[in-house]
Amino acid sequence: MTGISAWEDKTRRLTVAIVVGCGIVASLQIGKVAIAAPMLQSEFSLNLAAVGWMTSIFAVIGLVGGIPFGALVARVGDRRTLIFGLGAIVLGAAIGAKSSSFFMFLFSRVLESLGFLLITIAGPAVLQRVVPTGQRNIAFALWSCFMPTGIALAMVAGPLFTDWKTIWWTCAFLAATLVVATYQFIEKTATPSPVQTSMGADTLAVVGKSGPVLLALCFAFYSLMFFALFSFLPVLLMERMGVTHGIAGLLSALATAVNIIGNLFAGYFLTRGTSRPVLIAFSCVTMGVSAVGIFLPLFGDTATFLLCLVFSVSGGLIPATLLSSVPTLAPSTRLAPLVMGLLMQGSNLGLIVGPVTVGSVIDGYGWPAALIVVVIAALMATFTAFALRRSFPSNL
Repeated sequence: MTGISAWEDKTRRLTVAIVVGCGIVASLQIGKVAIAAPMLQSEFSLNLAAVGWMTSIFAVIGLVGGIPFGALVARVGDRRTLIFGLGAIVLGAAIGAKSSSFFMFLFSRVLESLGFLLITIAGPAVLQRVVPTGQRNIAFALWSCFMPTGIALAMVAGPLFTDWKTIWWTCAFLAATLVVATYQFIEKTATPSPVQTSMGADTLAVVGKSGPVLLALCFAFYSLMFFALFSFLPVLLMERMGVTHGIAGLLSALATAVNIIGNLFAGYFLTRGTSRPVLIAFSCVTMGVSAVGIFLPLFGDTATFLLCLVFSVSGGLIPATLLSSVPTLAPSTRLAPLVMGLLMQGSNLGLIVGPVTVGSVIDGYGWPAALIVVVIAALMATFTAFALRRSFPSNL
């Protein structure tokens, strides 16, 4: 390897590390509320519904803003958008820490959610631009780890803080540090060429292709399955295993963290030529079968928890596979951020529908009824995965 190529490779790895770090910091903004919820309830005299809105607002904005924010990335550049997103988190976290009313605090969460969405769309766009085609599967596998990593870190590190405002200031500091790192080390986006088409025309070009739409549907079904379980996993473990709230939190953090293993394995399998639709279908079937032993009282405590780990690991194969498919199925390179935005809309649709649906059926019919929702989503995701086979080249 020549000196120049060695330098380029080192710079590329640093870029990937910074982008993944941006994603992790973005996901901390979701995980921190779950840890700080009791302190926030005391500070602002909130009920559980209000606490729920602090997280749900991320999903709502992601559902509405996916494609428009993707269009923003396409027009102003991925690096600049990434910095905008980090800046929004810095501002939102700082306002949140200084909030004297719930209204101001909720406004700060809106800013954080805007930052989260900008980062989750711009981050993959940076990777697509700077990482060579042959290395993208690994890069996107690393990127897809950001959500479980950030949430698990929040669950583990959160209890170390005695004041919720310190958590918020820490998040602001981390995001500000990454603003500097992004500005200093990530290669500037080339000046975008004047866009001759409107956002509406670009949107139609994306949703008019079956490939991007099917990717988004797969993400929606996966997100529905994943959050259908993990939104209620601590409660399930406490009821099924009789553990304390603290132990249930630690076990849930472990189950969330092992999702990272699946993300990394996806990169491994994809670089060795495994069919993407087959990998997605295998993961969906495994999640559905695992759910049978999780939601039905068929096994003992240890076996039930091990099935939760299997559910999480196998599910991790899906995000990396879907995200790394965007450059292939986007109508053009310029429209890839819009496809990424469409995927985020699918993901957030599942995040909204999954917990609400499963919570309703559990309240009405008990834990076994949740199995029906997850199995139906698994079957629909499997059918969607096989429908994707027509969109991919024969070697993918």
